[in-house]
Amino acid sequence: MPLPYLKLKYISEKGFPGMRIKSASLLRSSFGRAIVLALLATIVARASAQARQNGLKYIDMTIGNVGHLLEPTRPTVHLPNQMMRFHPDRRDHLDDQISCFPLAVISHRIAKAFNIKPAIGASDDSAWNARMTWDHNLEINRPWYYGTDLIEMGVKAEYAPGARSAILRFTFPRTVKKHLLFGHYYKGGTLQANGQEITGVEVFKNVTTHLYGRVSTMPGVEGSGERLRLTFSEDSPAVLEFRYAISFISQEQARINFDRELKGVSFAELSRRGKDAWSKLINQITVNGGTEAWKRSFYTALYRCCERMVNISESESYFSGFDNQIHVDARPFYVDDWTWDTYLAHHPLRMILHPTMEADMLQSYVRMYQQSGWMPTFPVVYGDHACMNGFHSSIVFLDAYRKGIRNYSVDSAFAGMLKNGDQATMVPWRNGPRCELDSFYVARGFFPALHPGEKDSCALVDSFERRQAVAVTLGHSYDDWAMAEMATELGRGDVAERYRLRSRNYLNLWNPDNKMFMPKDTLGNWINIDPKFDGGRGGRDYYDENNGWTYLWQTQHDISGLINLLGGKSGFEARLDQLFREGLGRGKSSFWANFPDATGLVGQFSMGNEPSFHIPYLFNFTDSPWKTQKWTRFLLETWFNDSIFGIPGDEDGGGMSAFVVFSAMGFYPITPGIPAYTITSPQFADVTIRLENGRKFRVVARNNSPTCKYIQSAKLNGTQLDKLFFSHEELMKGGLLELEMGPLPALKAQK
Repeated sequence: MPLPYLKLKYISEKGFPGMRIKSASLLRSSFGRAIVLALLATIVARASAQARQNGLKYIDMTIGNVGHLLEPTRPTVHLPNQMMRFHPDRRDHLDDQISCFPLAVISHRIAKAFNIKPAIGASDDSAWNARMTWDHNLEINRPWYYGTDLIEMGVKAEYAPGARSAILRFTFPRTVKKHLLFGHYYKGGTLQANGQEITGVEVFKNVTTHLYGRVSTMPGVEGSGERLRLTFSEDSPAVLEFRYAISFISQEQARINFDRELKGVSFAELSRRGKDAWSKLINQITVNGGTEAWKRSFYTALYRCCERMVNISESESYFSGFDNQIHVDARPFYVDDWTWDTYLAHHPLRMILHPTMEADMLQSYVRMYQQSGWMPTFPVVYGDHACMNGFHSSIVFLDAYRKGIRNYSVDSAFAGMLKNGDQATMVPWRNGPRCELDSFYVARGFFPALHPGEKDSCALVDSFERRQAVAVTLGHSYDDWAMAEMATELGRGDVAERYRLRSRNYLNLWNPDNKMFMPKDTLGNWINIDPKFDGGRGGRDYYDENNGWTYLWQTQHDISGLINLLGGKSGFEARLDQLFREGLGRGKSSFWANFPDATGLVGQFSMGNEPSFHIPYLFNFTDSPWKTQKWTRFLLETWFNDSIFGIPGDEDGGGMSAFVVFSAMGFYPITPGIPAYTITSPQFADVTIRLENGRKFRVVARNNSPTCKYIQSAKLNGTQLDKLFFSHEELMKGGLLELEMGPLPALKAQK
């Protein structure tokens, strides 16, 4: 089913229609006109300043700080998409003790560099392992500032970030002996002090993080190497600052970063600059209406979407973990992306809000391919982190290309996509050339699975991650569709035809008897499993982190094909209904012991894992699109509340938060690679997106409320919207999407 595109006229905004000037005579004099213009400028400036502050106050970095079963979010302090990131080291928000403070998070949830902690009094070696008690009500978490009281020692710790630098400030009790303890996360690093200067090296895999910093008061120094203790006398100032910068290039570059970002800059000024940077970004979207809780969830999600990817360029150079070389490049180099999580909504959101940055990120992917010989899947600071399955960067490149984002080396990107598709292994959690399972896939059109208890003969298969045979077949069908579409765009018909055939491989695993995608062995025989529960931990023998009910819908590139498999629109809708109503068939403890990633359950639908994001929007392909409106509102309000439990699964540095941002605004990119959005019920009465090109796109939902959540009619730029989709081109031109809302379903899909 192709997505419809509506060619509607762009209607420009009319300025300030409600503003009136009462005294015409005043305008007749130049003096009067000057006064009026000055007053207008003041009013506009104040209104603009207030608008810039609107979103910031709603960011609550503690949302999701306790995971439902797996990873919590962290209250990460940083500048948008910059490499210096910070959060206190503790298990989660329920842990009332902090182990230490990392000087830098160099890879999301994977690696940190250097750590620091204060100590007081007659501190001995036990202080290195001592944990510091904090009080939840005394901690302040803002993207540009962190502060907490370490209540048992009476020390206040504060932090302000730069792009490659930061300032830590500790306020000690007066007349006590004070200590700053520096350490490493990994063996083999060094630390040393020379007067007030602190330098160090931390090594993780192939990445060397260089540290240069200064303390505000001359210390006494004990130790060097992996640990360093700075001691300050009882009569030293109560406030100690540690100002520092890091570099992945060299010690000299760390010093350059320090001077460039911190020279003559106070703690307050650095924090203010950070606040200004976040204000500009967060208030790119303004919302009105809805509850205060919804606004906290929305703006916190928008903040989370800017944690990754990160720019690691320094003085127009960067270290690449893809060839372990220093490269000179005036263009920013970005790393830290988990494409399996981010291609669905995170990259598409950035294509709307920050298309220039997205182009830089895609050019970074191209550089990684040129340096390593493979298009990466999970590019991090030390190279490609072989993780999950699929070559989903192919989908991202196609999506960007069709949305007019082409400021990257398109030919090199295509070459990398093609090399991965033709030569790289599809075995989950593995990089490198093809093996026998890949050759089988190309010849037979599906990834072969093993029978329960059968020993794997392929040495490349990970003993825990397994083959994931159905998930691999479905995921690569979508990737291959993207490859075919990109080849068509670039006039490579030979490649397009070959990959178009491969894009239909998902059909080879369709079992018409149970209407599920099921595994087959090398002989092409069905492997009779319970798709709800079988497949080992996370179903990884056949699926991946989710069961067959989730993977039933993994054909975003051919939704009409899936509709046909399920017997047409009525059968498709009935199966979707069943998904949200189907029971576990066992106790929750048994289910989650096997599927800990499948959290945020509604029936068999799992809101807590990325493959489910598009599923509620599939009702827009039925005669009951109101069910999309019902479920997206329900899911946002149920699983994304403004509490420490407010993220239903692993958030993955923006991967899940992007779903929240899109759904709360009232539209979603159901098929990345097709430049269109399908609509749903927005949480807010009024949403305005300020685009990078200077235009605005606005969504107005009249009569919107928790009970009036069903779309009665829709207009785009004053013209009746007779489809449930609008194009990316229409969005980027700016304009107005008007929705009339009501308490009962009304809008039907067009035949």
